[in-house]
Amino acid sequence: MSDKYHHALEESKVTISDEAVGAAVEKILAEHFDENNNKEVYKFLFNTIDLTTLNATDSQQSVTRFVERVNAFDEEYPYLKNVAAICVYPVFVPVVRAVLEVADVDVAAVSGAFPSSQSFPEVKIAETSLAVDAGADEIDIVFNVGDYFDEDYEAVCDVIQEQKEACRDSLMKVILETGALKTAENIRNASVLSLYSGADFLKTSTGKGYPGASLEAAYVMAQCIKEYYEKTGTKVGFKASGGVSTTEDAVKYYTVIKEVLGEEWLTNELFRIGASRLANNLLSDIIGEETKFF
Repeated sequence: MSDKYHHALEESKVTISDEAVGAAVEKILAEHFDENNNKEVYKFLFNTIDLTTLNATDSQQSVTRFVERVNAFDEEYPYLKNVAAICVYPVFVPVVRAVLEVADVDVAAVSGAFPSSQSFPEVKIAETSLAVDAGADEIDIVFNVGDYFDEDYEAVCDVIQEQKEACRDSLMKVILETGALKTAENIRNASVLSLYSGADFLKTSTGKGYPGASLEAAYVMAQCIKEYYEKTGTKVGFKASGGVSTTEDAVKYYTVIKEVLGEEWLTNELFRIGASRLANNLLSDIIGEETKFF
């Protein structure tokens, strides 16, 4: 079969060898982890966090308390940059927008039948549009892994493009669910299809039901972002999410992105970590004592 989707995949030169990817990640960490394992990097990483609450028990009151901690952070730690964004279910976007007092923290929402991507395209588009209308600066949608495995690339790409239109001026992050895709080849293919469908960010995982982020997936995704930038001149961001909870983990992702994509991607406009536990661990390592601020 030869169509524009298969053609784009065939054109990619990103490695699809799991062994080669694993070796490349090991080499990067062996050569560069230590130089990045310091408080200045910790401070930068804190400012890349999408502070996330995506629980069945979330409520207007619990989300209000969650946002109030972000507001309080600015008062208690004025010498540190705050988190990059607060990420919630779409229904809580108005709550975050109403309570948030910090100007440089964005409001993000998962959308498009998160976390499975299993719904009618019209429902996904409507949910995304409603989240944007409610005040979301960023939308995290889910790549349809089922349609991908059926090789229905047109269905995969069409719904991403339609949600991109529904995002209007808001950023769109496409969650690949790399723990379900598993192999370097599948992660490469999902990255390429998402990039050419308008993704502003590639994100590893939902953190729900499948293994979360891996350094190997991050390496492949970063290589795809680099290749796409070299072909189009468009910079697309990277977000690690799902199980990134320790300072050491965060520094490892920072190191991989720095070595593959370069210093240009070391900004919270192009590099994010989706986390809930990580914020307290990073903050503890920055201030030199254990804290459970969030």
